[in-house]
Amino acid sequence: MKRLKPIRSLIVDMDGVLYLGDEPMPGLVGFFAFLREYRIRFQLVTNNSSITPAMYVEKLARMGVEIQDSDVLPSSIATASYLASQYPRGARVHAIGEEGLMVALQQEGFVLSRRDPVAVVVGIDRDITYAKLREAALLIRSGVPFVATNPDCTLPVPEGQVPGTGVIVAAITAATGEEPLFIGKPEPWLMEQAMARMGSDPERTAAVGDRLETDILSARRAGVFSILTLSGATSPAQLAASDVQPDIALQDIQTLVDGWRRILTQ
Repeated sequence: MKRLKPIRSLIVDMDGVLYLGDEPMPGLVGFFAFLREYRIRFQLVTNNSSITPAMYVEKLARMGVEIQDSDVLPSSIATASYLASQYPRGARVHAIGEEGLMVALQQEGFVLSRRDPVAVVVGIDRDITYAKLREAALLIRSGVPFVATNPDCTLPVPEGQVPGTGVIVAAITAATGEEPLFIGKPEPWLMEQAMARMGSDPERTAAVGDRLETDILSARRAGVFSILTLSGATSPAQLAASDVQPDIALQDIQTLVDGWRRILTQ
């Protein structure tokens, strides 16, 4: 925990760390109060591409936490930013996803179309159908590049784990033999973009998440201090068996705040 003392910026996963579904984690309001009290900058970075930053702001407001759109960096925005670096405004993309991904793509100037797209982009889609999988597979088999927001096969909810983007990606890969370019965690791009937003660097940054194979691996690849919470997707048994290990593992964000405060007040 002493290694947290020089940390001035925090990259925070949301699902499984701040809340499960619509249920806030214990200590949620106090967590943000602590960050503001000690002037620790933060970015809420999530692989979930389903909703817009504004919708995350509204969701956390219902839980008693006030943030701004600019505090939120979902994989949908990172994916749209990547595509904007590769293709001109007005280019067509074929997307499987929900509102968060569609809005992010349109804000970068892309046209959502099945006709001659420059890329097939896949995010979480809880209304996925055979017809959507068929269209994506045909385009990818014809040579259209395949891009995915993240590889998460599950999402944590209060009832347990439910299918995530990775399940849809796996179906398309099985039908095409093509693996996508992943933009979200465990690739380091989300971490690097978050640090750029905060004006930080790896030496002064920590990342907190609940998944070893995405959050913690991404933090390690970006060179930042990694904190695992056991409040979401990872069990103690999975932690013990994994080759990917965090710098520290804690029960939840309340435990993190309690320990971090003690370090800062010594």
